[in-house]
Amino acid sequence: MKKIFFFKVLLVFSLIFNFGLSATAMAHFGMVIPSDSMVMQEDDKTVNLKLSFSHPFEGVGMALVKPKVFGVVANGKNIALLEKLKKVDVMGHTAWSLDYKIKRPGVYMFFMEPKPYWEPVEDCFIVHHTKTVVTAFGDDEGWDAEIGLKTEIVPLSKPFGLYAGNVFQGIVKLDGKAVPYAEVEVEYYNEDGKSHAPTDYMVTQTIKADKNGVFTYAAPKAGWWGFAALSKADYKIKHEGVDKDVEVGAVIWVKFQDWQMK
Repeated sequence: MKKIFFFKVLLVFSLIFNFGLSATAMAHFGMVIPSDSMVMQEDDKTVNLKLSFSHPFEGVGMALVKPKVFGVVANGKNIALLEKLKKVDVMGHTAWSLDYKIKRPGVYMFFMEPKPYWEPVEDCFIVHHTKTVVTAFGDDEGWDAEIGLKTEIVPLSKPFGLYAGNVFQGIVKLDGKAVPYAEVEVEYYNEDGKSHAPTDYMVTQTIKADKNGVFTYAAPKAGWWGFAALSKADYKIKHEGVDKDVEVGAVIWVKFQDWQMK
């Protein structure tokens, strides 16, 4: 009997330990991924955008219900695009897609506010205010502008035209104010599944902003990289009659390019 009890205790601790590592590694990311981040004259003028919610490095998706808000800020206008979204499948789960035709030069900031996602493991709701930036036809003015989201990463480096190894910097803001020493999770979108992390600790990297809310990261590999700064909201949402905390994330997706030689 003692041996059986001891075995059960070991099994429970093993499950807790393994689950803890997995939970640490598997960070949530809202995703807005365009087919092109830099549209040139000779390129296809239609950009396809896919909206999803996932663990991007592991390729583990979660269902994304139709967002609360989806739009684009371009040429001084904030254009609602929510009703044009079409349901698609990303990583085996419900996601959303849109074909957007670029007609004028400029910087196009696409953004999404999802409906709150209940995460029982963390005992809270998650709302990731997610954006990405597309530039078109040689005009790159206004790439550092704020959309005015509840929480937002405002780039200090152009969020396009970056080589792998370049530094990306941004300011984490909450309600329009910089967040000192904000914690920022960084993860690579392992779209083809060919990249492998040496350990679970390398799946999601975590950095901290300075006292002015500024963070810095050098991407080691070409591709899409997500930056998520997490804060506790100043409001709660009821779950089964009980007020629960809300984790609001400021997320930006940035494409890094390979260095090419003739």
